[in-house]
Amino acid sequence: MQKISKFNKSVVLLLTSLLIFPLLMGLSTSVSAADKTDPVLSRIQKKGKLVVGLSADYAPYEFHAKVDGKDKIVGFDVSLAQAIADKLGVKLEVQDMGFDALLGALKTGKVDMIASGMTANAEREKEVDFSKVYMRSPQVMLILKKNQDKYGKSLSDYSGKKIGAQTQTIQEDVAKTIPNTDVVALQKYPNLISQLSQGVIAGVVAEKTIADAYAEQNKNFKVVEPAYTTDATGASAVALPKNAPAFKAEINQVITKVTSNGDFDSWKKQANKTMFADQNQNFWQKYGHYFIAGTGITLALAVIGVAIGVSLGTILALMKLSSTWVIKALGNIYVEYVRGTPLLVQAFMVFFGTQALGLSFSAFASGALAMGLNSAAYVAEIIRSGIDSVDKGQMEAARSLGFTRAKSMRLVILPQAVRTILPALGNEFVSVIKEGSVVSVIGVGELMYETGVVQGASFEPFMPLVITSLIYFVLTFSISRFLGFVEHRSAR
Repeated sequence: MQKISKFNKSVVLLLTSLLIFPLLMGLSTSVSAADKTDPVLSRIQKKGKLVVGLSADYAPYEFHAKVDGKDKIVGFDVSLAQAIADKLGVKLEVQDMGFDALLGALKTGKVDMIASGMTANAEREKEVDFSKVYMRSPQVMLILKKNQDKYGKSLSDYSGKKIGAQTQTIQEDVAKTIPNTDVVALQKYPNLISQLSQGVIAGVVAEKTIADAYAEQNKNFKVVEPAYTTDATGASAVALPKNAPAFKAEINQVITKVTSNGDFDSWKKQANKTMFADQNQNFWQKYGHYFIAGTGITLALAVIGVAIGVSLGTILALMKLSSTWVIKALGNIYVEYVRGTPLLVQAFMVFFGTQALGLSFSAFASGALAMGLNSAAYVAEIIRSGIDSVDKGQMEAARSLGFTRAKSMRLVILPQAVRTILPALGNEFVSVIKEGSVVSVIGVGELMYETGVVQGASFEPFMPLVITSLIYFVLTFSISRFLGFVEHRSAR
């Protein structure tokens, strides 16, 4: 009996092992598979593309250039992003927008990662995750060569002066540590260079890579290296969403490979070479197509914005004139809220808010919608005042003829109001053309956006602005004259 009992125990142990072993193997395989993916990486692989966000006014990191006759965003950050996309086996899509919009775009899912010379700091690390560092560059000061005897390596030389830096960057943090100085923080780096050229600011805190590029292009600039009181080494890393360990591991593998095998150094050399290509062409030959493309987008935004504004504005005007209290209140609330908030805020709300609602609008669609919704509030007031200008007896006469209120408004009141409304609507169209420059912050390629592209690519901060101002003048003047002609004909 004892032998049988031992035999039975052995059989039980064997059967138990046979049952448990596959379960353990399956669990091990499951854990291993989980380690190789995460929700972010799965989403990227499912859609078949990696969307990288950057601010392409920061040569040689990323900038616009004409390659094989076509405008492309190039630079060693773009090359790194392409290597990551190749590693994941997906296509690369580049989203260009203002630097201060990048983190918001990453958090709302507009982009999958940021490769824009971004340095990890405590504030950013609370919101997003960062890869390992792929490049370190010390911070220097870019000054005018004629001022090299006044401003040098001593921070005390800048006491009582204005110092420039790009907003929300490590350069701004470094600039704030310089005692007794006023920091001028601007979004676009070329605008800082413009202020430096005009002597508005004494110097610009910049990464040595960027400063050297400007000094090489413009002999009026000089690079100095002050002894900053804080660690002023820029450590560029890729920003990615939180809780994406597998995606982060893939990025780190690429960074380790390209920084050790010489690929990254070759990308830097290629970017520097591209920056100064086509030196024999004049300014318009090199950059004229940017202004032409930007003008087309500006006009398209204005037309769409005014179309939405007139359609929605008419409805809002009728809501404000409604005898129903609730409808009238809703119309008033919309108009007062939109008129009381900046278009810039509304553009960000539409761009990021639609993504939060699961609607993936492009930068152009978001910009056009924001401009249309903004214009509607002003058009509503224009139409309401035009309707109010029509004699009240016109409505009474129409009603006495048996017309309904809606039919009286459509056939009698509105046609008479158009003559009063038309000049104001023309002014609104002109205003929309000029206000379209605001949506450049979310990456809409309108005229001001393309102006920034040319500033970054040409290292010329002032000339692009002159050309842009002339284009805006021609547009607004031509439209004003045309609307004046239409108004004159309608008066006849």
